[in-house]
Amino acid sequence: MAPLLLLLQISCVCLAQPLWNIGYDAPKRELRAVWVTTLSGLDWPRTKATSKAGIERQKQELCELLDQLKATNVNTVLLQTRIRGSLIYPSQLEPWDICLTGQYDKHPGYDPLQFAIEETHRRGMELHAWVVTIPAFKIEVAKKMGKKSLLSTHPSLLLKHNGQYYLDPGQPGTADYLSAILADFIDRYDVDGIHFDYIRYPENANTFPDGASYQKYGQKQPKAQWRRDNITRIVRRLYGEVKARKPWVVMSSSPVGKYRDTRRYSSKGWNAYDAVHQDAQGWLREGIQDALFPMMYFTGDHFYPFAADWQEGTYGRYVAPGLGIYFLHPGEKNWNLSVITRELCYLRQEGLAGQAMFRARFLTENTKGLRDYLQHTFWAYPALPPRYTWTDSIAPHAPEGFTVEQTDNQTSVLHWSVPQDEATRGGLRYNIYASTTYPVSTTPENLVAMLQPEPRYTFNRLTTRLFGLHLAVTAIDRSGNESPAAQLELPRSRVPQRIPLNPLGRPVVSHLSR
Repeated sequence: MAPLLLLLQISCVCLAQPLWNIGYDAPKRELRAVWVTTLSGLDWPRTKATSKAGIERQKQELCELLDQLKATNVNTVLLQTRIRGSLIYPSQLEPWDICLTGQYDKHPGYDPLQFAIEETHRRGMELHAWVVTIPAFKIEVAKKMGKKSLLSTHPSLLLKHNGQYYLDPGQPGTADYLSAILADFIDRYDVDGIHFDYIRYPENANTFPDGASYQKYGQKQPKAQWRRDNITRIVRRLYGEVKARKPWVVMSSSPVGKYRDTRRYSSKGWNAYDAVHQDAQGWLREGIQDALFPMMYFTGDHFYPFAADWQEGTYGRYVAPGLGIYFLHPGEKNWNLSVITRELCYLRQEGLAGQAMFRARFLTENTKGLRDYLQHTFWAYPALPPRYTWTDSIAPHAPEGFTVEQTDNQTSVLHWSVPQDEATRGGLRYNIYASTTYPVSTTPENLVAMLQPEPRYTFNRLTTRLFGLHLAVTAIDRSGNESPAAQLELPRSRVPQRIPLNPLGRPVVSHLSR
């Protein structure tokens, strides 16, 4: 397709229907992810945990951030958990990261990862542990990291390149080491996913000093193919080991935004397959990744043809392109908001699994009005994450055994019994729907609380009566399979009330307790 025709098509996609219709007709299931960067505290934390007050403020900052993401209908938080050979959780394998206290390997006085998981789940969102894999630390900070530094524990696995240490993917010990990192925390933490970043060779890979490893292990393969095989072997091993422990944990990665040159568009020398030896579509084809979040921080012909290429190569798995929303900032490239809104429209129109935003600060600060656009237009209604049917395709049984407990003059708590299949699915969660019609339809506009971890829901009893609202509850397993709805018909008030409507004439139910 010629560039002009492609741009005209994109314009038609975005203008063919009213803006409010773009959001209200969104799919019920869509990956809506945001990267939360802990490196240097870029997104979180900004306060150091060096006192009781500092700990509480650090926690409060995260809660405020999660509240903003929840209000924008984000459903997946990609939290940077392993940074550059350092961690935001306690481990004997690697030191604490400097972002938490201002010092490497200093305990912050609480477990930030556990706290983040609990608070994210409390808000009905998933938390995926973002793990930086191959890069380690800059050379000048290596000695500051203490006795648990990779330079002290596994110096033979490291190579220097462009002022930084990297794990050498060509050495079998690198896969062993990364396997140990994941085994150390996967059983301890109830994460919904593990998200690999930089699972590739570094930029300027032609000067990466892995000649000794190639000579020892290359077996006369072309070096570029040997490198791709090294990365794929690591991905394959880590995928299999995590799935053997917890099959429901979503395994994903963020490859370079262009997979390869397409037939008509060149990647200009920067792509996953050739430049950094990352066969990401091959991982989908082999079934060793559940989802990809390619870093498509581009515009125009550098974006649209390559987004189409990702969609054509999903092999039944999910691709949710990452958008460079930081380029909206005047201090970056000062993009117009329309750059991002057009890309969003195109991705949804073409049927990709969703979108990811890099990074959280530029969303929460409403850069160029992006948060307003998402909250009130494009992500106007909540969306559930997709189903991972290759992990489990059987829906749980519907909740049953409803009881309603009056807690005070205005609120009640709805309780239900847990279906028997909870234990084998990593723990069920629950979706609550509300509507003026009975039975309640389980459509996105009726979804008032999602992925709730407890079999209870607090609601405003008077509000539901005045507006004639009824409730429905479904169980959803960790692979995204949703049960039939269990319905609860609530009594209506005899006092007629005006029901607020959205632009489609549908009742607005956001006034319910969540």
